[in-house]
Amino acid sequence: MSNPLGAARPKPQRKRKRPPRKHRGRTRPKKRPKKRRHKSKIKPKPKPKPRPPKAPKPPTSYAPGRYAATPVLPTAARHLVNRFSYGITPGLTREVTAAGGHLAWFDQQLERRPRTDPYDAWWPDLTLDAKTMYQRQVDKVRGTWEVAHDIGRRSMMRRITSPDQVLEVMTEFWENHLHVPTNADNIAVYRAAYGEVIRAGALGRFADLLSAAVLHPAMLWYLGNTSSTKRHPNENLGRELLELHTVGLGNHTEEDVKNSARILTGWRARTYGTWEPYYSASDHWTGEVRVKEFSDPNTAADGRDLTTRYLTYLARHPDTARRIATKLVRQFVSDVAPAALVDRLAAVYLDHDTAIKPVLRALVRAPEFAAAVDGRLRDADEDVAATYRVLGAVPSRPASGSSAANQVNWQVSALGLAPYNWPRPDGQPVANAAWSSPTRALASLSLHWNMAGGYWPKAELTRKLPPSYLPARSLPFRDLVDHLSRLFLQRPSTEALLRACCAATECTPTKVVTATSDLFTWRWVRLCAVFLDSPDFYYH
Repeated sequence: MSNPLGAARPKPQRKRKRPPRKHRGRTRPKKRPKKRRHKSKIKPKPKPKPRPPKAPKPPTSYAPGRYAATPVLPTAARHLVNRFSYGITPGLTREVTAAGGHLAWFDQQLERRPRTDPYDAWWPDLTLDAKTMYQRQVDKVRGTWEVAHDIGRRSMMRRITSPDQVLEVMTEFWENHLHVPTNADNIAVYRAAYGEVIRAGALGRFADLLSAAVLHPAMLWYLGNTSSTKRHPNENLGRELLELHTVGLGNHTEEDVKNSARILTGWRARTYGTWEPYYSASDHWTGEVRVKEFSDPNTAADGRDLTTRYLTYLARHPDTARRIATKLVRQFVSDVAPAALVDRLAAVYLDHDTAIKPVLRALVRAPEFAAAVDGRLRDADEDVAATYRVLGAVPSRPASGSSAANQVNWQVSALGLAPYNWPRPDGQPVANAAWSSPTRALASLSLHWNMAGGYWPKAELTRKLPPSYLPARSLPFRDLVDHLSRLFLQRPSTEALLRACCAATECTPTKVVTATSDLFTWRWVRLCAVFLDSPDFYYH
């Protein structure tokens, strides 16, 4: 706004000076300058006297303990018993010793016969006839696939608990050689009885076993012979009989396969009807047949006698002898079968008219067998059975699906393959490479952890309590490790094993262990798993 003429300008106001700030009611005092001290008057700080060096701690000694009161079998005995059992228990150790040694024990085992056990009562569907079993599935009472699981459970329980360990091992061998999977379509109606036929002949003559297995309705149906007729012979059984069960691949021709199938026509079963097996002479192919050196005019309508003579011929053939010998060596000695051992065993087989006992006696006394200590890797069912046995875990009669006796089938399945579930007729692989994958190793770690800790399964399972593994009122940790090594691994402990146990449990070798030690609470599963996950447990 413009200033009107003549108007006086207002004087600008001056800012008032603020009074000085006071310090606690008075003016802040000025800082006094610090007096500088002359350098010569500064006293040097005294140097600390050097401390004497600490004495170094003596290094921890991992020399393994020795608890000789827990017996172990000699190496040769451990080797044989491990190969022909599903795990060495303290009771089995005493049995071998009482027999006078491993060879005497083995010879006694060869004379065992299948004994009555409670497992058919645990799973009563196993004893049903084929028609009733299938009708229960139709009526939605219980499926045949559920009965198939029962077959595996029964076999696993026998492997875990039976005193006839060689019989159970050889039963598995022949079930694998003459394989009929339990998970084929409705095959369970015949499969439970088929397993009992194999078990009954597992230590007899192969000629008898071959005939009983090949002509059983389970095998006939699985490989298509129940629909084989003279107009349309089904070649499946005739082929596998030659290729897998007897002379082996490369030792027969396609014409041999055709004639083999023609010989087997007539062996049938009324599937999805009465389910009864029968022989149909009207379906038997007639005319001359020749398989390798076996020939017959085959003019009779009833070919049952022809079949018997044909199967006996195959069982006694030198190629069959070599095939059986080779499979035995691969199962019980090594993946690569020594030719000299195969030749010797094949000769024993032929000299004793296909009897299996003389062959097994020669096998376990062979130097090649003695040199193969700890060379075989446990497969899925062997791992599960051995874990139950060495831990002293015994399933009782199942009360539900959660019961240990029922869960054991799923434990095996989790490791890669449930019992008898290999889908092809050649039987599950036994080579180490088939069971040494990372997936299998992780599955075994889980199995061992759950079993050692008692986490799963729990129902209807008797197991030892951790403090019961203590063999004395108190002892050093290193001696406890040696005791457990003798129990679980059938050998004294080593420095490497002791170090692993110390690392797993955070115990020192000299720590004194008693029944109230926390080693038997939360640390126990760590300690136990060290043994079960040891290479000395995986290999047998």
